[in-house]
Amino acid sequence: MSPERSVLDRARRLLRWGTVALVAGLLLALVATLGSQRLLEAGADAAAIDDARVWNEVLLAVVLVLGGVGVGVAVTVLREVRRGLTVPLATLAAEVRAASTGEHDHEIPPVGSGEVAALARDVEAMRRELVEQVADARAAHQEVEDAHLRLREQAAELERSNRDLEQFAYVASHDLQEPLRKVASFTQLLQKRYGDQLDDRADQYIAFAVDGAHRMQRLIQDLLSFSRVGRSGGRREDVDLSEVLDQVLSDLSHRLAEKDGEVTSDPLPVVEGERGPLMMLMRNVVGNALKFAHPDRPPRVHVSARRVSGPDGEEWELACTDNGIGIDPQYAERVFVIFQRLHPKEVYSGTGIGLALVKRVVEHHGGRVWIDPDATTGTTVRWTLPASD
Repeated sequence: MSPERSVLDRARRLLRWGTVALVAGLLLALVATLGSQRLLEAGADAAAIDDARVWNEVLLAVVLVLGGVGVGVAVTVLREVRRGLTVPLATLAAEVRAASTGEHDHEIPPVGSGEVAALARDVEAMRRELVEQVADARAAHQEVEDAHLRLREQAAELERSNRDLEQFAYVASHDLQEPLRKVASFTQLLQKRYGDQLDDRADQYIAFAVDGAHRMQRLIQDLLSFSRVGRSGGRREDVDLSEVLDQVLSDLSHRLAEKDGEVTSDPLPVVEGERGPLMMLMRNVVGNALKFAHPDRPPRVHVSARRVSGPDGEEWELACTDNGIGIDPQYAERVFVIFQRLHPKEVYSGTGIGLALVKRVVEHHGGRVWIDPDATTGTTVRWTLPASD
């Protein structure tokens, strides 16, 4: 019998031969019984009785043979099952327990034959796949740990950099502006005291120096405002944007009167955020709308708001629409880059930080800002802020 033959196949073969022997024995027993009955019915003489006894002995012998065959088949089947199933399965179970209790690299050897051997091969294949997956998971976990370590190191470096930046901001707000104020003040005193002794060219040079000092002061102040957004640690609160706009319009009242401008608005929402940066945001978008007014008409500015569904939930989309000179669509992204100016400073004053500051404030509050490409007259600046309710 081939060792690769299935245990079940061998058991079936034994049972099949046992069944054949049992059927043959039953047929012989039936023939013996019928023969004995026929002899007894034919007559009860001594010869008939002897013949009947012979048939009965044959029947007994057949029964004994069948019993022996049955016992032999049963013993053989049990031995085959034990040798081909019970023992290999017990061995396989022990190997699996050894591999599953920490010895994951323990290779499961092929045991038994037929279905048991196939099962052992499948279990070993599964063990190898699990070992590979565990190794991949450990490698991924190690990569995550390394990434966390690098992130902590970068966070520490960023914290040091922020401290240096705060120190720079302090120096810029005090030590740098003081010399500029002196330059502007003493240059103006020079012009006042010796103005009658200087020619027009000298007066022009003095005006350039004073204007340069003032512009440098504005630039430093705008840079400080830009750097402080998101680092001030200000308390977040419910901010009524209608009140913010009213305060901005109060601050810009002189400019509105000069340009005969008008600013209107829809009812504006209450959002959660930092009041100071949101005030700077509104002041810059409205101030830009007034600054870049069209020369042929007084500025008209409208601030609107509507609630929309954003990628992260409900949010407010606000818009500041004006009838000014507009922005070429090809510069729609450039205007939000710091120090990017579309016009000479002699035509429109400023430092080129306004809309960059707007973008920084909006992103600090979890929103986004863009120039509406569908605006046909003037400019429409749109930005979003998360809804607070």
